[in-house]
Amino acid sequence: MSVEILDGRTVQSFVEDEGAFNASVDGRFAALDTNHDGLLSYPEMASELMSLRVLDKHFGVDEAGVLGADELTGLYRGMFARFDRDGDGAVDKEEFRAEMKEVMLAVASGLGFLPVQMVVEEGSFLKVAVDRELARAA
Repeated sequence: MSVEILDGRTVQSFVEDEGAFNASVDGRFAALDTNHDGLLSYPEMASELMSLRVLDKHFGVDEAGVLGADELTGLYRGMFARFDRDGDGAVDKEEFRAEMKEVMLAVASGLGFLPVQMVVEEGSFLKVAVDRELARAA
């Protein structure tokens, strides 16, 4: 992890650079596609979604005991459904790209135009966006 300074424009610029963005997203897709069939199943994506612990840590869902295991699984299945746009039970590369684009543009919008200091994980899309901007400035 590293501490970086970024703003919404950094993230938006990264998403708009289709070559850089798609290369990064495609790399993540390939890493998640453990059986190399070109599709992401729920089990392949579930471990990634759950490793983020967005629901448990940021919203206190598991810490407060508000939801049982089945309800929590249902929420993760709902997140998977956002990626599975055609509802066929699997996420292809185009669906993954489209949803990641929406997610990243939402992050850009949330960050706004004022720079913020943020801890980002190595290899994350935000880290790639920052590194891309730094390389362009050099």
